[in-house]
Amino acid sequence: MSVDVVRCDVAIVGAGLAGINALFVASRYLSRDQTVVLIDRRKRSGGMWLDTYPYVRLHQPHRLFTAGNIKWTLGEDRPHLANRNEVLGHFEHCLDVIKRRVRVEEFFGWTVDSYDETDQIARITCRSDDARQMVIEADRLINADGYGVVPNSPLALSSSRVRSVSPDDWDMRGDAMRSSDAPIWVVGGGKTGMDTVDALIQEYPGRKVNLVAGSGTWFLNRDRCFPTGAQRWTSGRLATSITEEVAMRFDGTNESEVGDWWRTHWGTWSTPAPGSFNGASMSEGESHRIAAGLSEVAMDHVADVLDRDGATEILFRSGATRTIEPGSWIVNCTGYLFRDRPYEPYASRSGRVISIQPRSATFPLSSWMGFLTTHLLFADKIRDAHLYELDLVDLRQKSKAALWPAMMSLGQHNMSLVIDNVPTKALLDLGFDLDRWFPLPRRMVQTARFMIGHRRKREHHRRTLDTLRERFEVRCGPLPGHTS
Repeated sequence: MSVDVVRCDVAIVGAGLAGINALFVASRYLSRDQTVVLIDRRKRSGGMWLDTYPYVRLHQPHRLFTAGNIKWTLGEDRPHLANRNEVLGHFEHCLDVIKRRVRVEEFFGWTVDSYDETDQIARITCRSDDARQMVIEADRLINADGYGVVPNSPLALSSSRVRSVSPDDWDMRGDAMRSSDAPIWVVGGGKTGMDTVDALIQEYPGRKVNLVAGSGTWFLNRDRCFPTGAQRWTSGRLATSITEEVAMRFDGTNESEVGDWWRTHWGTWSTPAPGSFNGASMSEGESHRIAAGLSEVAMDHVADVLDRDGATEILFRSGATRTIEPGSWIVNCTGYLFRDRPYEPYASRSGRVISIQPRSATFPLSSWMGFLTTHLLFADKIRDAHLYELDLVDLRQKSKAALWPAMMSLGQHNMSLVIDNVPTKALLDLGFDLDRWFPLPRRMVQTARFMIGHRRKREHHRRTLDTLRERFEVRCGPLPGHTS
């Protein structure tokens, strides 16, 4: 079988939010006659938004979700939370805008099998859905897998008397669910679980909707973090200011204390015990509606559902059991993020290849990683900037409580280094910066505060991250062969 060879200046693997932001930055450095190859196993751009449940919505105002500084064309009010189709439409719009700046060759429906570096180029081996093969040769490669979100499958349960489904492959508002009056048990207390509970209690008033919430989850209070109208001038607090305070309070050992402060001042929750934060936001109205609509909340984890002694029981991880009605629906809304995958350093030894993924995270969000590390790549400073990388998957397994304070410390530390290595004007394109919710004068004050103190505070963040590395024995620090 013949193998096609495609030559390009840059190859980007992944057309989700990380990849589109990397593409946006690349288009700022390349000329109109240079070529970027964009590869994705899916049939179009959009990443996880192509696979997720149909009632999903952004949890932040829609204008703060974009590639670079590309503006939305939706025409909705500033606080609007975009739905899946609106988000996917914006991905297409972003691609159209970028294509006016640089030549983009799209290979959707292609899976990358491997890549390596040889003869001063990166070689990527791919195969299509119809078994064709292709090799891409690129001067630079950006592996923008991001968090690698894949759809949830139904839970594999022993019972034959329950319906086990996932909102990613089952229409929760379709005829089968609507024609049943059996209780629903939503498993998972994160954003997917809360979205699903909220959709169910609104779609089926009076239906028994129950939640197995694990250790509980709290969310950023959207009303406090994104005030509307004139309050944008007088209340709320810029996201970078909150992040900075979390990072300065955290020393690598006091995650419980920092988490309590963060939750008390900026959180909202719907379960009795909000044990951990998952990075999403929720309004107080949503939180109260969910809490009021739930029939029962179990603060535990599902181990199995069993049929024994004529009854159907949920067996919890703690060993406790709960008898449930035969025919009940078990909806798998457990977490998508931080799934295991092989480690890759965020930059190869040559500096021609960068990887955006949670085993070598440089910033909390994949959009920031895609944007900022691509700037460093094209500035030929991706290794010399001495960013810290942090294995978020390993740290989460060892301490959920330390995860998000650690991510805030990582982001503050590395942003300080980016500021020293990337022209300030390049950062003006950060259209997904949550600070943009607030008027320019408030943003300018916060920017000035950061610029004045970031180098001094960097040492605190470095000590915090070093403490985490020693305490939890996780990969956390500069690339091998580098010192801070």
